[in-house]
Amino acid sequence: MKKVCLIFILLVWGSFTFSADVNEIVSKAYNAAYYSGEDGRATVDMEIVDKNGRIRKRRIIMLRKDISDGNEQMYYAYFKEPSDVKNMVFMVHKNIGKDDDRWLYLPALDLVKRIASTDKRSSFVGSDFTYEDISGRSITEDIHELTGEDSSYYIIKNTPKTPEDFSYFVTYIDKKNYLPVKADYYNSSGKIYRRISAEKVEVIDGFPTIMIMKADEIEKGSYTINRFSDVVYNLGMEEDIFTERYLRRPPRKWLR
Repeated sequence: MKKVCLIFILLVWGSFTFSADVNEIVSKAYNAAYYSGEDGRATVDMEIVDKNGRIRKRRIIMLRKDISDGNEQMYYAYFKEPSDVKNMVFMVHKNIGKDDDRWLYLPALDLVKRIASTDKRSSFVGSDFTYEDISGRSITEDIHELTGEDSSYYIIKNTPKTPEDFSYFVTYIDKKNYLPVKADYYNSSGKIYRRISAEKVEVIDGFPTIMIMKADEIEKGSYTINRFSDVVYNLGMEEDIFTERYLRRPPRKWLR
């Protein structure tokens, strides 16, 4: 009887340790992808390619300010080009324990639009990225399982705790720097229909940084590529530029 109890305890302890390790890996990956430095700025050249090969382009200045690693955080995306989206702004306040706050300022209408949490999986300004892709999906929304690994990557299956437009997604996390370099999204039939991938990584100011990212809508036949340049960290940005009044009054100091 003692032997049976000991085996049971070891099995339970083993499962607990395995689960803790998975959550630690996912947490490190989340911080590596979204929390480098205390703040950051980058120019993003977005290329949207539809299934017929037609191309649309966007140029965006991205600003980011962290309140604390892995927790509250703010994003400000200012559209510089082309003329039909110039001066448009997308802003996010990431919250803990509740839905993120998202705003979109449309200068042509002089309208500030709140983006509901139900729209977080919608297309980001007509691209193949979603609003959620831009600021990151909270790690608390999914159940994480370490389903495999090799010398280079941890392979994590992430299953939503509540229904989403996908059944689950599988991320490949680089063991050297913990950056998630690929995420495959599976539909209810168990087929990959969407992929997010890091096409190029560089070390900027000591932080491994994704410089080219691709969103591939495999079923639709379209894709979007984001190319990052002029990436800088730890600039000392003020928190108040991430407030609603700056949607109509862009902080020019940080957008040059």
